Amino acid sequence: MLIFVLFIFFKNFVSGVLIWEANFMPRAGMSKYRKPLFIVLLLVTCWTDSLFAQDLEPRRWSQIPTGVNFFGVGYGYIKGDIFFDPVLKIEDATFKTQQFGLSYVRSFSMFGRSARIDVTLPYAAGRWEGLVNNEYASVRRRGLGDARVRLSTLLYGGPAQTMQEFATSEQSNTVVGAAIALTVPTGEYSSERLINLGQNLWIVRPQLGVTHSRGKWTGEVTGSVFIYSDNDEFFQNTDLETAPFFALQAHLIYTFRPGLWASLSTAYGWGGEATINGDAKNNPSGNWLTALSFGFPINRTQGIKLTYLAARTQKPTGADNDRLVLAYSLMF
Repeated sequence: MLIFVLFIFFKNFVSGVLIWEANFMPRAGMSKYRKPLFIVLLLVTCWTDSLFAQDLEPRRWSQIPTGVNFFGVGYGYIKGDIFFDPVLKIEDATFKTQQFGLSYVRSFSMFGRSARIDVTLPYAAGRWEGLVNNEYASVRRRGLGDARVRLSTLLYGGPAQTMQEFATSEQSNTVVGAAIALTVPTGEYSSERLINLGQNLWIVRPQLGVTHSRGKWTGEVTGSVFIYSDNDEFFQNTDLETAPFFALQAHLIYTFRPGLWASLSTAYGWGGEATINGDAKNNPSGNWLTALSFGFPINRTQGIKLTYLAARTQKPTGADNDRLVLAYSLMF
């Protein structure tokens, strides 16, 4: 099974706040105009959080023989547009990022069921630019992002099997799985900057998924809830609280032969309202994602995955982006 390195760790990246940071960094004697602008742009970081927290990963519930290891490396290119309230006079805001990642997967038996643990370590570099009051502004960032750990098990249809047992037994057509993913605040972060590669908070993400196969076709549905800890060191010592964010994704997968497959995917996410210093901002997110993925085997132990993903905000303000991701995996 190919390992798709997750590149969606960057919640604080894609935001017009960067543009503000280059031109409107508040100092002593903040003007009446800049103060409301500062508050609104703080909110932008919140709704972009949900956009990049979402992923769209097919075959995440595939059964793997116990005792198998995977090493993965991936590259992703993302570009997009950012939409602000017209009163802010921020126009033509765009961003481009390059993202890199290393991942490791280990399969094992958990109470007689097939289970696995995934670890992902990201790195990114990007540029944001646009017009603020008709003046050009831009900013760059690069460095480590927050690590992610995911523990999953198949509750139904996925007994723990050795490589030999797996090769000689018939696999269940229906599989039900559960997982919990944890985003760890290991990335670079400074409360003096609105734009950070790290998030300075923990995210716990319970997941439940179902797959059903018929012939060469497989349907897969996964539901997730993102539960955020508080960020008590948000920009300039403000306190950021984020309401739970909900996401639902579906995949239709066609397997041409073992290791060679294609997937058409879609997802929707909603929620994640921000509260800053106790003031609820009534800014829930709404994001629609679609993706097309292909998996190609190199040999029995190596494979490549190519994904194109488009994300579109369903709100008047938000961010649209397109992503191209290439990942390589090695089984050992």
